[in-house]
Amino acid sequence: MDLNTGNRIADLRGSRGWSQPKLADLMSVSQSTIAMWESGKRNISNEDLIKLSRIFNVSTDYLLGNTTSKQGSVPEWATEQDKKDLRKFLEDNANSMTYGGEELTDDERQQLRVAMETIFWKRHKRD
Repeated sequence: MDLNTGNRIADLRGSRGWSQPKLADLMSVSQSTIAMWESGKRNISNEDLIKLSRIFNVSTDYLLGNTTSKQGSVPEWATEQDKKDLRKFLEDNANSMTYGGEELTDDERQQLRVAMETIFWKRHKRD
């Protein structure tokens, strides 16, 4: 894992005044797991990465160091209500898709999330 990811987790946790045990409790993992993520000694599963992004309300791309924008592709015109609506839209639809009756992989779910965000923002575009 890129140490940048660990630094971002530590920074986000610290900005909320949370201890490693507090984040571990929210994530349902051990405190040592949080410490290893933050030090870059352990990789984060896609499932845990998505969970962290929801807890911190940032994009997975931000956590991975692929962007400096915490919100990923959120348009500048988006209001706090728009962002709440997006979270509800994603939560309502996150686990409703299958392919041929089979569960999607973590990567497929992440790709679907990106596609759903894109559709959401196009539909909510303000002129």
